[in-house]
Amino acid sequence: METSLSIVHALEKNRLTTGSVVQMMEAARGLVARGHRVTVVSRPGGDLEAACEAAGIEFVPMPLRHGMDLGSARAMRRLFRERGIDIVHVHKGRPHGVALIGAAGLGPRPVLVVNRGVSFPLDRFNRLKYRHPRVGAVVCVAEAIREVVIRSGRLDPARVRTIHAGTDTDRFDPARVDTAAVRRELGLGPDDLLVGQVSVRDWKGWRELVLAFAAVAPEFPTARLLLVGCEPESELEKVEGAARGAGIDDRLLTLPYRTDMPEVLGACDVVADASWAGTGITGTIREAMAMERAVLATDCAGNRELVLDGETGLLVSQKDVVALRDALERLLGDAGLRERLGRAARRRVVEGFSTTVRLDRLEALYRELLAGS
Repeated sequence: METSLSIVHALEKNRLTTGSVVQMMEAARGLVARGHRVTVVSRPGGDLEAACEAAGIEFVPMPLRHGMDLGSARAMRRLFRERGIDIVHVHKGRPHGVALIGAAGLGPRPVLVVNRGVSFPLDRFNRLKYRHPRVGAVVCVAEAIREVVIRSGRLDPARVRTIHAGTDTDRFDPARVDTAAVRRELGLGPDDLLVGQVSVRDWKGWRELVLAFAAVAPEFPTARLLLVGCEPESELEKVEGAARGAGIDDRLLTLPYRTDMPEVLGACDVVADASWAGTGITGTIREAMAMERAVLATDCAGNRELVLDGETGLLVSQKDVVALRDALERLLGDAGLRERLGRAARRRVVEGFSTTVRLDRLEALYRELLAGS
C-alpha cells in the first residue's frame, strides 16, 4: 500500500465563484478522500474556509498580500516544518512567491508544483519563479498553455506537464439536477430558447456574443441571452448598455455569480464562450458539456482540445461575430443537433476531463516528483 502524502494547496483567491478556487477545492477534497493529508492555505473572509470546514479539510488563513509577503512566508515556513509537507501546489503568483521564500533552506522537501491556468505569456519577472530549482513541475490545464509556458519561460519541456482541468461529473449530471429551476426563476417557459455565457470580463468576448445574438434575434423571437457574473453594479451597467446599443435590451437576462452552476447551465439550450485571450480550458464549457448541453466556443487556447468541432460542440474563430452568428443560428434552429452534441459532449468529459482523471494524474505526478527528490 502506498504511503499517504502531506500536501498544501495554496491560492490567495477565496471565493468559490472563481474557476481556479473550484479546481483547487475539488483537488483537495479528492486527495483527502484518497487518504492524503491536505491543508488549504488562502485568505480568510471568503466562502472557501467554510467549504473546507464542511469537507473536513484543514484551512490555514494567511494574508498573502503579495508575492514577497514576509509575514505570510514565515507562517508558510512554520506550516512546512510542523506538518512535514511533501508537496506544495500553488495556484497563483502570490503563494508561489511566498512558498519559495518560506521553503528557503529546508532541504529537498517540500517540492513545489505550480499551476498555470491562463494562456498569457510569462514575463521576465515571473519567469524567474518558474525556473526556480525548487519547482518540480509546472502543471498546465491545457497543452496550448504548456506551449506558451515553455516558450515564454524558456523552461525545460520535461518540467512542464499538461493535466487538464477536471469536472465533477456526479455534480454536473443532468439526471441529478432540476434543469427547469433557473428557467422558472427567470420566467422562461419550456419553449423559450436560452443562450448563456458566464463571466463578463472583456477578454471573455461577451460583447461579440451580444452582437452575434442581436443578428439572430429576429429569426428566433423566443430566444433570450443570459450573461452570468454581472457584478459589481458597474459591470451590470456596462452589459445593459451594450445590449441597448445592439437593440436586444428586452432579450437580455443577467445574473450575478452563482454557486448553483449545474442548475444555471442546465437551464440553457446553448452555452457559449466567446473568449479571445487568457483562456485555459473554459470551465463553464466543460461543465456545460457534462450537463449534456450544446456548447459554442471560440478556438482560444485549450478550448480546441476539449471541443471537437461538429462532434461535441461547435468551435469558431476568435473575435469573429459572423462565425458566432452562424453557429448560433445553426444551434438554435436544430434541436436534434443540440441533443446529439450534448450526449457526445458528456461522454468526452467523463472519459478525459473528469475530476477522477485529473486526480489520478496529479497523484501520479506528486509521487514521481517525490521519488526524484
